[in-house]
Amino acid sequence: MTQQDKQQDLLKQQQNDLLAAAALALDLARQAGAEAQVGATKSIGLSVSTRLQQIENIEFNHDGALGISIYSEQRKGNASTSDLSPQAVKSAVEAALSIAKYTSPDPYNGLPEKALLEFNPPNLDLYHPYEIDVDRAVELALESETQALQTDARIVNSEGASFNAHRGIRVYGNTYGVLNSYLSSRYSLSCSVIAEADQQMERDYEYTISRRFQDLASPQWVGKQCAEKTVARLSAQKLTTRTAPVIFHADVATGLIGSLVGAASGSSIYRKSSFLLDKLGCQILPQWFEIEEKPHLLGRLASSPFDSEGVKTSDSAIVRDGILQTYLLTSYSAKKLGMQSTGHAGGIHNWLVKPNAKCGLDGLLQQMGTGLLVTDLMGNGVNLVTGDYSRGASGFWVENGVIQYPVHEITIAGKLQAMLANMVAVADDIEQRSNIQTGSILLDEMKISGN
Repeated sequence: MTQQDKQQDLLKQQQNDLLAAAALALDLARQAGAEAQVGATKSIGLSVSTRLQQIENIEFNHDGALGISIYSEQRKGNASTSDLSPQAVKSAVEAALSIAKYTSPDPYNGLPEKALLEFNPPNLDLYHPYEIDVDRAVELALESETQALQTDARIVNSEGASFNAHRGIRVYGNTYGVLNSYLSSRYSLSCSVIAEADQQMERDYEYTISRRFQDLASPQWVGKQCAEKTVARLSAQKLTTRTAPVIFHADVATGLIGSLVGAASGSSIYRKSSFLLDKLGCQILPQWFEIEEKPHLLGRLASSPFDSEGVKTSDSAIVRDGILQTYLLTSYSAKKLGMQSTGHAGGIHNWLVKPNAKCGLDGLLQQMGTGLLVTDLMGNGVNLVTGDYSRGASGFWVENGVIQYPVHEITIAGKLQAMLANMVAVADDIEQRSNIQTGSILLDEMKISGN
């Protein structure tokens, strides 16, 4: 039997153990006359890091936990345990029942509607085991770092490279009879280095990630890209304060679209702490703008057959013709708002932003002409209540569609409502490594604060 077969057998056994523990917890809750839901996870993995071509850290992880939520007379009690023995599970259920006695009743507590639950989850091709030992993991990290250090003489130091391989188990069940489980895998390789020129130092990084080891980019690509991105930042200048068009590079544009996630979440809406309050069915983006959510794309990083409450996930329009089609609701927020859960307990699942420009970044630079290309953002200056947006930034100044020089130590500011409504274009250089998949985004103008 190969090592991979042994690991596969071990994971299957642990999956069965989790399912048995979840079933026991639910049986105990039923016997106590309460409704309950159980979530359990287990992760097995290897993480390796190197720095300056020396092994820095090797870590094996094997952890997990079972959590149970009890609902009794509109009261809720939570408890968890990392011990899956029958006695430990029993103690966790008893603790949750005891806690529920002392919490305030809330009419919105309880399980999701039964009709919304996933009783027969589809196989989304999320699990791809691959046998990789410590020596091979170290080799991959070293290869990427070595490539980065050798790419350019101006690379003077390294913040290291890392390789990670993890396999996971997810279990969900409730007292309506749901008890589901699936396996998943995730592999990643990253590198970060430091470059120096004219007494100025800059850092940058690159990474590759996939559920299939075979789909990772090569360590040579990771190292070379990392070095080239870092060197490109050297000799950065400051800008004078001005107003200009701005392009969010694809890998930071995900964060701009991500502001919609927090603002459209049910908890933000029922707390009246969102600039999207009362905007359901209203135009918040240009008429050409569309976001589709596709949770069942095979093998994708953000695919999931059900959310963390067992509610089935399905394809849906988030924004169509620039109009906000839905809020992102858990069962609790849905009940508070008199609506229906949208299957977003635990997050979003593969948001696909439709490009409206048949070009990549170079074409978008030409369309912008003169302005700022943002490649890195710092700080958390985003107020989802008012829509105020102000973040530290770095990137490149562009004239006549051509990058002129790198810029740093600037701040970009605006109002999210206006930023979203006045988007000019989305390119087709789609960032595939995020749960939000979007190309670079051109905004008509933002305030840039510098010297």
